[in-house]
Amino acid sequence: MRPSHLFLAVLVAAVWGVNFTVIEIGLGHFPPLLFSALRFLVAALPAVFLVGRPKVAWKWILGVGLALGVAKFGLLFVGMDAGMPGGLSSLVLQVQAVFTALFAFALLGERPSGIRLVGMAVALAGIGVAAVDEGTSGPLLGFALVVAAAACWGVSNILTRKAAPPDALNFMIWVSTVPVLPLLALSLLLEGPSRDLDALRGLDWQGAGALLYVAWVATVFGFGAWGWLLRRHPASTVAPFSLLVPVFGMSSAALFLGESVTPLRWCAAALLVGGVALTSVTFRRPAPTAAQPEPAVSRP
Repeated sequence: MRPSHLFLAVLVAAVWGVNFTVIEIGLGHFPPLLFSALRFLVAALPAVFLVGRPKVAWKWILGVGLALGVAKFGLLFVGMDAGMPGGLSSLVLQVQAVFTALFAFALLGERPSGIRLVGMAVALAGIGVAAVDEGTSGPLLGFALVVAAAACWGVSNILTRKAAPPDALNFMIWVSTVPVLPLLALSLLLEGPSRDLDALRGLDWQGAGALLYVAWVATVFGFGAWGWLLRRHPASTVAPFSLLVPVFGMSSAALFLGESVTPLRWCAAALLVGGVALTSVTFRRPAPTAAQPEPAVSRP
């Protein structure tokens, strides 16, 4: 990977990690479901006219839009609004790799290797340590909602694999159009019209900046750059950079929000990141060396 491509991969991981801190700031200005709906509205509407028509069937766009946009992000934003810290959320969401492997086994018949099973066990141990840490310092409801969000992310990964979109940015923009109306409806039903209107009327520069960041920087730029890298390098080369997301997430939350990182949280981070690394990385046996042809023998 070229140095410029390496820098881009690290930059995307940093953008996605810092995104959790920005989400936490944005939740101080918007109800969680409304914030999630606006994120997709701002990301999709201007860009949908620039990326052309969808390049996969609508059933995959709808499926991923509901699983990723409505379920995963809806649960994540509600969980963080319920008290789940941003840095810890960036870490716990990485268990999506375990859910993806489990769903791939159950739905696609992909049998995990022994190394992946060990990685899944290590990552789940990290989730247990993180749950103990959160149980001593914050509400477990928010923790449970973020774990549920990771499970929904795993479902969306399986659907995306089945869709096999040839253009990741085109796919993500069209997927972003799906959650807007369901999330707005859920917000009106569960959060109430008056709370939504108060948030929109009281919008300031900080709230607008948080919305633009999660929509354009984290979603459009992040997924666009990630898809660009995947088109130029093997997935096994690009995917491990996502393990840097909780590093940037926990660091930015500690720096900008004063979020503490306890010894238990460091232990959970080591177990989760290590387990996800074993779960995600594909180990290939070296191809056997082709037999050298025997030298030709001249015949009389």
